[in-house]
Amino acid sequence: MKYEAIVIGASAGGLKAMMAILGSLNELLPVPVFVAQHRSQQSNNYLEELLNQFGTTRVKEAEDKMPIEKGILYLAPPDYHLLIENKNYMALSLDEPVNYSRPSIDVLFESAAEVYKDKLIGIVLTGANSDGTAGLKEIKSAGGLTIVQDPKTAHVATMPESALTIDPDYVIPLDKMSEFLLTKIFPAKAKKHSAKKKT
Repeated sequence: MKYEAIVIGASAGGLKAMMAILGSLNELLPVPVFVAQHRSQQSNNYLEELLNQFGTTRVKEAEDKMPIEKGILYLAPPDYHLLIENKNYMALSLDEPVNYSRPSIDVLFESAAEVYKDKLIGIVLTGANSDGTAGLKEIKSAGGLTIVQDPKTAHVATMPESALTIDPDYVIPLDKMSEFLLTKIFPAKAKKHSAKKKT
């Protein structure tokens, strides 16, 4: 399998976008997924609980030095940057906000690109600033796959429109995102799951 991890960045409207993707992906993703979603410093674990109730993909709020497992979606906690330290562990940081944001999408994307290189998929979803553009550019430079939500399907188009400036590999409507991942990127996993259901 070519790809080993997925990073996702979202801001305004990100909760509904993540729910739309997770509802179709279920447990089929064979790689870890790391998400930087802009939210307030006072945010509780409501996002984790809601996403866990909505889909069958396991969702965990990331912790410093937490081991990385396949098939888990890790959320950056409020007011912390999430970084990929190596392929076994992640890290949290209280460094200054980037693009007025902590967690910063750029910080997550850039650290993941350094670790996973051409085996990484980067996805920029809806949002109201340019966070994620620089990080997606780093993923592209490292040989990874870059995907941007079609701004026409975004709750707020600013962030995906900014990400379009790096000439991503794919621009995909939100309702086609999970289908694309399962049919074009991880088809073997999807076919195996389908075969099990038929027996």
